[in-house]
Amino acid sequence: MGIVGRTSSATRLLRTQLAAAMSPLDQELESWASSAGYGQIDKAIPAGSSGWASFRKVTVTNSPESDDGKPVSFFVKSSSRSAEEMFLGEALGLQAMYECSQQGEDSLRIPKVYHYGDYSEGKGSLIIMEYLNLAGRSDDLALGKAMAKMHLAPATEKAGNPDKAFGFPVDNTIGGTPQPNPWTKPNSGTQEWIEFFRDHRIGHQLNLAGDSYCSNLWENDIAARLHLLFEDLHGEKEIKPSLLHGDLWSGNIGSADGKPSIFDPATYFGHHEAEWGMDWCAGLGKSFWDGYTSLIPKDEGFLDRKPLYDCYHQLNHYNLFGGGYIGSARGHLENLKKKLDAKEKAK
Repeated sequence: MGIVGRTSSATRLLRTQLAAAMSPLDQELESWASSAGYGQIDKAIPAGSSGWASFRKVTVTNSPESDDGKPVSFFVKSSSRSAEEMFLGEALGLQAMYECSQQGEDSLRIPKVYHYGDYSEGKGSLIIMEYLNLAGRSDDLALGKAMAKMHLAPATEKAGNPDKAFGFPVDNTIGGTPQPNPWTKPNSGTQEWIEFFRDHRIGHQLNLAGDSYCSNLWENDIAARLHLLFEDLHGEKEIKPSLLHGDLWSGNIGSADGKPSIFDPATYFGHHEAEWGMDWCAGLGKSFWDGYTSLIPKDEGFLDRKPLYDCYHQLNHYNLFGGGYIGSARGHLENLKKKLDAKEKAK
């Protein structure tokens, strides 16, 4: 055997030995980078972990460019559990927010998802997305405008909603609570939204909470009369599906490269007002609302519907953490009953 043959054999042997020494995640990343045309993994730096996943910042030798023309680094989450269980909802949610935030310079900065799936060999899964240099909140006026732009973005096939319905392609979670997202009928409007929120948001959380007072109040005095809260939203103001972050509080708001950014979503298509059910811990002040309402003015019945959307998140917090959140949920339901009684009396 000549020198070239011996060198080639030695190189193959070395590569085989290196591959054998790699972890399943390392092997998966190398395989993905090569097949995507990004060369090899240059650096993989640990970036923390949670109770269910580990994080890395990864660079490659032949990086793609971001939307603003800069080389992309990647943020990788990995888990020992399946991609369907761990990353499918997050991937589809981020992809939808990315598509609905391609509305010009004043839009949200959402990381692009490059890959997600199970390991080709061995047990585990990963999601690979654009790495953002996240910082704290900056310009709330810009955040308000950017949120409005996402809510105004049309429901499309690219965003995961070709039928213009309420729901989402997959069920996901809000915190650790399962969040069902079955699709309503195509070209849905106000009535379909009322039914969706009644059954798959408040009704679902009440079933989990098991609080008889709240359940009886909802079933006997509120659910059948919900339509009275939406009488201003028909005809030209018919509710259309907006993409929602779904869990927007101060811990999920920041900035990246000087632009507002939101993350860790519980995404679905719904009424844009439902986004503000967590504003009691989001710190959304006058500057934010000036930006948002410059594009989406508040509808007449906004304050009447606010306790309904707040109640969903108070019930979810009770299901997650227990304690006094059930008292807040009861207060919102009692408020709704009073508003509905007054509306019926006024007829």
